[in-house]
Amino acid sequence: MLNADNCSYSGISKEMGRVFIHSDDPGAAKSAAKVFGVVSASPVYTCEPTLESTAELCAEAAEAIIMEGQSFAIRARRAGNHEFTSRDIAVACGDAVFQKINKNIRVDLDNPDVEIFVELRQKKAYVFTESVKGVGGLPMGTQGKMVALISGGIDSPVAAWLMMKRGCEIVPLYLNNEPFSDETTRERAMQCIDTLQKWSPQKKFTIYEAPHGENLLAFLNNCDNRLNCVLCRRMMYRIASEVLKLEEAHGIITGSSLGQVASQTSLNMLAEMYGMEYPIYHPLIGLDKLEITDIARKIGTFEPSTKPATCCMAVPEYPSTAAKPEEVVAAEKLIDVPQLVEAMKRNLKKF
Repeated sequence: MLNADNCSYSGISKEMGRVFIHSDDPGAAKSAAKVFGVVSASPVYTCEPTLESTAELCAEAAEAIIMEGQSFAIRARRAGNHEFTSRDIAVACGDAVFQKINKNIRVDLDNPDVEIFVELRQKKAYVFTESVKGVGGLPMGTQGKMVALISGGIDSPVAAWLMMKRGCEIVPLYLNNEPFSDETTRERAMQCIDTLQKWSPQKKFTIYEAPHGENLLAFLNNCDNRLNCVLCRRMMYRIASEVLKLEEAHGIITGSSLGQVASQTSLNMLAEMYGMEYPIYHPLIGLDKLEITDIARKIGTFEPSTKPATCCMAVPEYPSTAAKPEEVVAAEKLIDVPQLVEAMKRNLKKF
């Protein structure tokens, strides 16, 4: 992430639950906060790990930020073996701040105007006054790899991002619905994928695109059209399963949110997943549209996912909201599912 944001640094080191970026770049903390697994990032001042040096550094930092009449608190902690306690650190630093600053200041541990954080470790002491909130989650790749269905709408990129946040490397898969959609839909999906890629600069995505229009045509010509949405998603899961095997992934990610549209009912989702071979994850299942949209704005996918594009013209006017697995299986017997899947595999694009 630092390289992607053009932040200069001389090195990175780790010590007991902390990652230290050695940099004078003012943007380094903000950049580091965008890395999955990082809870917070702070620019720090350093000194020798003694009470005297730490208290002096703390007072210097406080002088620059505490104003007349303000309250402050020292938040002290230590890691390793020392001859003093965290309370000793807080008391020494507080005394040094009072001696350094003559501005009618006071201590307030419950609701201070200014917080100063002090952390003593074996080799160095660290003082900081700023904390940039990180995205949290788990480091990328620690939870394996999953195929993410990306349609270009608001939901699917957010679903993919949430699984990335939980440590999953993703393999984006776009289902091309032409002639029931056009190039504008594809462009929107690819722009969303490009935006997601910025959250994973260290690992370039392997992107797949599969033709889906022939499947939709088969449903329209041979099946009860009220089942089109359920049949469509089952075919999407089948080709996603083929990509999963190619990429040695462990699951499939969708942007489904319970009850958000007529086709995303619990009964329809049961019918969609009935008999599928691999796990299908729905990270948006309990979120409403406003919550999903807020995340999309935060991660940068809202703008590309709301650009004008052609809606899928194979969606029935009155889709089934309570499809039964047995009627869906019966509908699939009216078409040659294996042949359709094989055609999708032959025409898979990888880039």
